Amino acid sequence: MKGIVLKSVERIAYMGIISFGLISLLGDIIYEGARGIISPYLETLGATAVVVGVVGGLGDFLGYALRLVSGYIADVKRTYWLLVFLGYGLLVSIPLLAFANLWQIAIILILVERIAKALRSPARDTLLSVISSSVGSGKAFGLHELLDQIGAILGPGIVALTLLVTGNYSNSFIVLIIPYAILMLVLTLTYSNLKTYTSSMMPSAAARGGEKGAKLPLRFKIYTMAVFFNTLGLIHILLILYKASPIMASWAIPLLYLFVQAVDAVSAIISGYAYDVFGMKILVIPFALSIIPPILAVTGGLWNIIVASIVFGIILGMQESTYRAAVSDTVPVGVRGTAYGIFNSLYGLGYLVSGYVYGLLLDSGLVEISALYALITQLASITLLCKSTFS
Repeated sequence: MKGIVLKSVERIAYMGIISFGLISLLGDIIYEGARGIISPYLETLGATAVVVGVVGGLGDFLGYALRLVSGYIADVKRTYWLLVFLGYGLLVSIPLLAFANLWQIAIILILVERIAKALRSPARDTLLSVISSSVGSGKAFGLHELLDQIGAILGPGIVALTLLVTGNYSNSFIVLIIPYAILMLVLTLTYSNLKTYTSSMMPSAAARGGEKGAKLPLRFKIYTMAVFFNTLGLIHILLILYKASPIMASWAIPLLYLFVQAVDAVSAIISGYAYDVFGMKILVIPFALSIIPPILAVTGGLWNIIVASIVFGIILGMQESTYRAAVSDTVPVGVRGTAYGIFNSLYGLGYLVSGYVYGLLLDSGLVEISALYALITQLASITLLCKSTFS
């Protein structure tokens, strides 16, 4: 009897993991597909490079910093499913971009999508961790990330094909209403099947109590500042795609973004294994590589843009795997939630500032200053990284 119950729990767990994986896949088709054409679309509406840079940076900042707030609300109010529905429901802002005739309106819709990601991510990950407790969180999040990246590759491909066939940005956004409708249907069915199970598996308030007296270690603070300087000096992918728009066909730009996502996926897997072997020392590689994309992107030229995109994909893959793994290695469990909130906030703040700086430099054509800025910020980041790694 015990074996039958265990198998039943495992079946529910795998059903939940696959369901959330499909939800994330569909979500990535929508917003990653749109990100591949947002830069040239904003340009057609009259936005400058500095506007595109600020939008990209501000979007990432909101997407990361607000997770601290939404995660806290989810834990205190126990509104996990509500935040998941709200976060995915607001993805309707992406198809609505088809009707944005002003870049100011388009920016609002783009930022709504980033806020939506911040709302749903902590609640979704909490539900996924609870559902997967009987089969192993590593396996669960690994499968979830695999499905997530499949969506991140399919999305730009769908948008590129639509743009190639119709030659119209609006049609490329409108077509994303199809995966949006399927997403909301799958989410509703998942909620219906798992609501009772997740409620019964949620830990009590006493069980959630941690090491309340623990403090954030100095090593973590130094490491977080290193990551802040790293993103401070790294050009945003939206600006790389912005520079690509005058020299590439409109349908080719989302394909370039698709390629970035593919490189990201491979980089995340390889760097994850390398991190387990070499530890934080491996982070010197993406920090050093971060000097390259700004210089190549600002200089311009087809091959420079392609190489800048490839290198950015390598860095992004390491950011999504090893950067966050390092936080868990420097902070005790009891304050890890707070640590990730601070880490994500500074991570996003760095992108916000770099988006403005590089956008301004792109509009001004100041190639030499861009190179100098990239070099100084990354030297500072590597210095701080070494201090946190070997201290």
